[in-house]
Amino acid sequence: MKKSWLIVCLVNFLIAALMGLLLRFAYIYPVNINYQYLVHAHSHTAMLGWAYMMIFSLIVKYFIPAEKVKKYNALFWLTQATVAGMMISFPFQGYALFSIAFSTSHIFCSYYFFFRVSRDLKKQPVPSYYMLKASLLFMSLSTLGAWCLGTTGATGGKSSPLYYSSLQFFLHFQFNGWLIFAVLALLFKHFEQKSIIIGYRKFLPFFILLIISTVLTFALPLSWYYDNAALPYFNALGIIFQLLALALFIKLVWPFRKAGNTLPPITRLLLLLPLFSFFLKISIQTVTVLPQIAVASHTVRNFTLGFIHLAMLGIITGALFYFIKFKNIFFTIGVLIFYLGFISSEILLFLQGFTIFFEYVKLPHYFELLFISSTLLPIGLSLIITSSFQSKGLNG
Repeated sequence: MKKSWLIVCLVNFLIAALMGLLLRFAYIYPVNINYQYLVHAHSHTAMLGWAYMMIFSLIVKYFIPAEKVKKYNALFWLTQATVAGMMISFPFQGYALFSIAFSTSHIFCSYYFFFRVSRDLKKQPVPSYYMLKASLLFMSLSTLGAWCLGTTGATGGKSSPLYYSSLQFFLHFQFNGWLIFAVLALLFKHFEQKSIIIGYRKFLPFFILLIISTVLTFALPLSWYYDNAALPYFNALGIIFQLLALALFIKLVWPFRKAGNTLPPITRLLLLLPLFSFFLKISIQTVTVLPQIAVASHTVRNFTLGFIHLAMLGIITGALFYFIKFKNIFFTIGVLIFYLGFISSEILLFLQGFTIFFEYVKLPHYFELLFISSTLLPIGLSLIITSSFQSKGLNG
């Protein structure tokens, strides 16, 4: 992977973290910003500037033959240009002409990436190949929701159930489909490079169950906007399949736990944290079979934010940090500071959510504490970026 690609991805993440910090600060002291516009800028920069661009880079590094890697350089920088455009336009105009133009351009770049990887990817009957193909299909599928936003917003307004359903379609298949399947593809590829072979017959049931559960659990966000008695049952069925997939996943990776015990402590942490977050995410989704929890997952904003950050920072970012780890003190300290901020902010978000849900007295100085914990994220990222400049393990 080119060092310039890695640094750009990390800088995107740092900018997203600083935007998030400003959003936290706005609850403590009045700031002359359009809050919702900045939310759009923060979410797009984090998801498309960090997660998408980093996964793009890692897919090229681990899956594309060396002689074809150069073909992706122009696409990387063109995609980054669309991300930069969204960073600049969203804070000032929200969803409007320029931000929509850059967002649309990013979608077309992702289609070409899908086409390019599909052509260059060597077909192999191994888990990583199937996971990667599924992740790319989910990436393309998710964009149907984005395309529908303009039409549904124009016909029914931005407060219509159809508009919000289109938005949730995009987010659900981005997070639960494209991003999580992609990091699992990278994990299986890592196993294969370490000569840890997982048989196709053992892998296939896990793979099928995870795909089916990903589709069926979309019923939960649909139930927030449509009063249909069948939707909770589809969600419950999806959760059952998801639990079965989790059990099979544990069975697949369990024989390799001894190899993990030989890893350095920071490497072991980077491997265990996304796996634990994956388990925690599924556990949280499981309790949404209870009607009150299903409603609270949407109406209690703290739960929604906590869950999104668990997926983005715990699973996806945790896995990405594992694949870019550097052997220097700045990286180690940066990761520890980052995760101290992540874990403390998650605890605060969910604790405050429970006080709202159970109608208890809210946490004292909640917004101040959340802001302080959030400052650790950009501090940790700054040290990780510093470590990337010192690293000699990447091709610049």
